[in-house]
Amino acid sequence: MNQTRRNFCRIGGAAVLTAAVSGCSSSESTQGAQNAEPDASEAILLPDQPIIDPHHHLWKHSSRSGPYLTPDLLVDLDSGHNILATVFVECGSEYRTTGPDEMKTLGEVEFVIEASQNTPRIAQAIVARADLRLGDDVIPVLEGLIETGQGRVRGLRQSTAYDPAPIFYGKTLPKDFKDLALNPDFRRGFAHLSRLGLSFDAWCLHPNIPDITDLASAFGDTPIVLDHIGSPLGVGPYAGRQQEVFDHWRTSMTALAERPNVSLKFGGLGMPFLGAPLFQENSELRSSETLAALWKPWFDVCIDLFGADRIMFESNFPVDMVNCSYATLWNAMKRLAMPASEDERNALFKDVAARFYHIEIA
Repeated sequence: MNQTRRNFCRIGGAAVLTAAVSGCSSSESTQGAQNAEPDASEAILLPDQPIIDPHHHLWKHSSRSGPYLTPDLLVDLDSGHNILATVFVECGSEYRTTGPDEMKTLGEVEFVIEASQNTPRIAQAIVARADLRLGDDVIPVLEGLIETGQGRVRGLRQSTAYDPAPIFYGKTLPKDFKDLALNPDFRRGFAHLSRLGLSFDAWCLHPNIPDITDLASAFGDTPIVLDHIGSPLGVGPYAGRQQEVFDHWRTSMTALAERPNVSLKFGGLGMPFLGAPLFQENSELRSSETLAALWKPWFDVCIDLFGADRIMFESNFPVDMVNCSYATLWNAMKRLAMPASEDERNALFKDVAARFYHIEIA
């Protein structure tokens, strides 16, 4: 089902949107995001659409926001959409404070296992972190993550995001992130993922996408998913150059899409360093219609290149809560998918994520 955008857009129509609006009232649609106000005007679209959220975080502390823990996530999950399962993605949270440095990331998996007790929807799959630059010495770390995760660690993420400008919330990313996906030691460690049944979440910035393409070519047996559509930048030296960034991003994505082992997460577009408009000051702008209109050019390219059977919608919460609530974000995704067939919508909202992360839904 490699549906292109041209065919995708012919399916369905505006009538689907009208029929999709549920009868839930604003009082029934609450949300847990601390940085976004409730969206009282938003009714839930396609309320029965099954969803796997393949990308969220949990943390006790954050330099940019308050804590986001299981109770906060549960409020968001229960805000009106039919969220069947979630995938926790590493975020540097609750590392061990003692023991060998390379094993400290196991603390994050321990934290997530404890945080998701008695909440079967949460973290049905876990994307953990290890330093692949350890080369062959990363094997005991990977095996430790798998054991600690009690069968739920399905993948690994190590950031390959780099730009020399101070674009990351006004900070410069570590220089050792530069060309990380091309680093020979990193690749020696990466070579062990497939044997252990692990996938790789690639978080990079749009100038780094060619490095991920090269990585995918070198390791065709390792499933890779590109997070946040490659994070097209919109601040610092990239501010005011959206068309140039878009063209550069599209060219890089065209080459990446030729690698059959690569899938795509569509989301994360609310992060400030991407130049996303911030809607806190004007609640009238913070709507799913506005978000869908902003995201549509990017989505059209993604559908054209990857098809619905290689794309999974993601929330990237709580990071993206700066722009909107959880309920509004999923409404925006549903607006983007309105022209799709039922099979294509199921692929975008749950099937691709279930297949990639080996999640079984009854």
